[in-house]
This record gives sequence, C-alpha cells and structure tokens, in this order.
Amino acid sequence: MIKSNFLKLFISIALPIGLGAIAGLFTAEAVPESYASLNKPSFSPPNWLFGPVWTLLYLLMGVSLFLIWKMPANKERYRAIFVFLVQLLLNFFWSFIFFYFNRIGLALIEIILLWLNIAVMLVLFYKIKPVAAFINIPYFLWVSFASILNASLYFLN
Repeated sequence: MIKSNFLKLFISIALPIGLGAIAGLFTAEAVPESYASLNKPSFSPPNWLFGPVWTLLYLLMGVSLFLIWKMPANKERYRAIFVFLVQLLLNFFWSFIFFYFNRIGLALIEIILLWLNIAVMLVLFYKIKPVAAFINIPYFLWVSFASILNASLYFLN
C-alpha cells in the first residue's frame, strides 16, 4: 500500500510539473520577443516571478491530485480527477496560445474557461477532501490575477 501511494504521489506531482516544463520549453523563446514588446499594465509582475510561482503552483496541484487519487475509488473521485486533468490541459495550452501563437484574445477566452474549470475542480475536491481544495486556492487566485492581466494586455494591445 505504501509503495502504491508513493507511486501515486510521484505521478501526481510529476504530471503538472512535467507539463509546465514542456510548455515552458516551447514558449520560452517567445517571452523575450513578443511578450517584452507588449504594452503592459502597471500591475504586471516582473518576468522572473512567473517561473517560481508556477513551479510552486504545479507542486501544490500535484499534492492535491494525490490527496484525491488516494481516496477510495468512486464516481465522485473519477469526476474530480477528470476535471483536474481538463484544467491541466487548459493550463498547458494557454501558454502556447498566448506566447507561442501570440493570440492574446483567444488566450483570454481560454483562460476564462480555465478559471471556470478550476472553480468546478475546487468544488469537487472540497466534497471529497477539503484540504485538496484549499491547497488550490493560491492557484485559483493566481489564475484570477492572470485572467485580469491577460484581459489588460488584450485591451492595451
């Protein structure tokens, strides 16, 4: 049982961190060029902040996934994990839409879908294991901020 939980913990953390790293590798070249040239609002954080924040958030997402995954299998758990995976994919693709393809308006629509999906995930996680939802509140708040930043960038550019 302990070996099984260790494997679940490893996969749960490796999945979001791995997808975040892949997105970062593919979009890193676009940041100095396209993102640097955008008109930014006064509340735009410095570029160096994004990497550490996202790494911490991916780690917290992984821990929360593990807390849900190790619960007894049932319909609610499967639904919560599915919603988690959907939000993770939305998170992954936002980076490409915004940075790689420079589609700020489409990225805004996508991040709103991501935000809604995270809200649903929080509710589903809370019903199964409240601490798994609470762990994701910083993620929800950061994506709320990122949504406002994305909207501001869209309107300023």
